[in-house]
Amino acid sequence: MAQKPLAVRMLEQRKIPHEVFHFDDAIRSAAGVAEQAGVDPALVYKTLVIEDESARGKPYLVMVPADTEVDLKVLAQSLAIRKLRMASQRDAERLTGLKVGGISALALLQKRFPTLIDERALGQTHIMVSAGQRGFDVRLAVDDLVALCEARPVRVTE
Repeated sequence: MAQKPLAVRMLEQRKIPHEVFHFDDAIRSAAGVAEQAGVDPALVYKTLVIEDESARGKPYLVMVPADTEVDLKVLAQSLAIRKLRMASQRDAERLTGLKVGGISALALLQKRFPTLIDERALGQTHIMVSAGQRGFDVRLAVDDLVALCEARPVRVTE
């Protein structure tokens, strides 16, 4: 295996139980990862970069299931923010330093991005998220993920 992704090394150092999934790094979508891993898309979370249009500062990292489209109005209401926008691929990569398909809240812990997670994740025991590098996901307990990322559960859809 190539060098371990940052998130995997961090989980190992903290002795947090996890399982690593390696897949073709040409896959860029969480839905594609779910299909390749033979996992329900509702258990594979993608990390989106979403910006507050009215404020400068770090964008939000928003973790949502592969089969979910974020309703920006619902999310803005959840955050008591006037207007949000999805970062472009170019902006997401520039802001995080990671490639789309490998953006991971776990890999960005040191950068202290405000992190959100679809509240439906709390109904699961384990989910998969990017390990911070294309071609790698990790499966870990939702409670561990939320605690590590200091992720705030929010509503992202009607």
